[in-house]
Amino acid sequence: MNILVVGAGGREHALAWKIAASPLTSRLVCAPGNPGMAEVAAIRPVAATDVAGQVALAREIGADLVVVGPEAALEAGLADALAEAGVPCFGATKAAARIETSKAFMKAFADRHGLATAAWRVFEDAAAAKAYVRATPPPHVIKADGLAAGKGVTIAGATAAADAAIDAILGGRFGAAGARLVIEEFMAGEEVSLFALADGERDLLFGAAQDHKRAYDGDRGPNTGGMGTYAPPPVLTADLEALARRRLIAPTVRGLAAEGAPYRGVLYAGLMLTPQGPRLVEFNARFGDPECQVLMLRLESDIVPYLLAAATGGLAGVPDPVWRDEAAICVVLAARGYPDAPQSGSAIRLPPRETLGDGVVIFHAGTARGSDGALIAAGGRVLNVCARAPTLAEARARAYATVDMIDWPEGFHRRDIGWRALSG
Repeated sequence: MNILVVGAGGREHALAWKIAASPLTSRLVCAPGNPGMAEVAAIRPVAATDVAGQVALAREIGADLVVVGPEAALEAGLADALAEAGVPCFGATKAAARIETSKAFMKAFADRHGLATAAWRVFEDAAAAKAYVRATPPPHVIKADGLAAGKGVTIAGATAAADAAIDAILGGRFGAAGARLVIEEFMAGEEVSLFALADGERDLLFGAAQDHKRAYDGDRGPNTGGMGTYAPPPVLTADLEALARRRLIAPTVRGLAAEGAPYRGVLYAGLMLTPQGPRLVEFNARFGDPECQVLMLRLESDIVPYLLAAATGGLAGVPDPVWRDEAAICVVLAARGYPDAPQSGSAIRLPPRETLGDGVVIFHAGTARGSDGALIAAGGRVLNVCARAPTLAEARARAYATVDMIDWPEGFHRRDIGWRALSG
């Protein structure tokens, strides 16, 4: 099969790495890609949101399947355009992707279909939003309505912090994504990420992970797109997973189809595990980043049949995926200044591949080549150091041993990824 992977981050590198290992893959192209992806695929400089360019590239290479990584490409309508061109696409249409691209749509959808989630209100006026904060008990969860790269969420315990978040969002910090905001009830519990594939009618569970959103050790600092993750999360039992599928995943797939927006691709449910059972924090219309990285390390099955089945309505014909009986962990290395003002251009020196430990992979998330060919930072989250081992403690030791071999003084990372599972 000829396969095109759309995107340039760590999630897309992990997908390309796994797809390249499939005996079904005859040609793999990534666009726009990154230096790490260039080791497993041909790279073409077409932006993920360049819909016409991506469709033209898919036609040029005779793509049998296009795998869309980033949510911005879905919001731009890439899956819709590929459908019009007759190219199978693993990725939600623009209408179906609204479960991620609009927090207000997602919350209203949850209410329409009886999905357990936090109480919420949507606002376009700062004064009205602030009045609501004063009339309801803290803490408040304040979210930009649209896509903000994982940075548009504030958990405000004090009125002043809530006011600042409201002013930042409605004042233009996130552009059009902040034209309105959602204020939610705070839910206490442990948050986990549950994934399922959907083919428009059916759903199939596809792994789980636990993320670390805050920038610094001890869950301090601003929210980010994710500073590390591990899988499987011990807190998500098989019974809880089945309950979340029955109460949240399956009704969502059915509900989107009933509303004329059948969902094809991966459905990412952010769950809060509460005493009342799993409650929905958010939906994402793509693999999580960096959750995808640990899923790909643990997935024993060939991924390509699953991607193709979801894209073409064929999930009934594939078995449940097989997972390695091992733990996996991902440590994100970010540029100084991330998430607000990451500094680009600093040189990165990676250890030789043959020196990496068993089960260790470094995925590129925000890298480029300088004019001299050297590897440089070109984003906020720059590298994903991932490791797999029989236990999470061993996987973490392997990952941090590799982190310590990377020569990049201008980067930073958390040293406590996996603490929830390892401290229990």
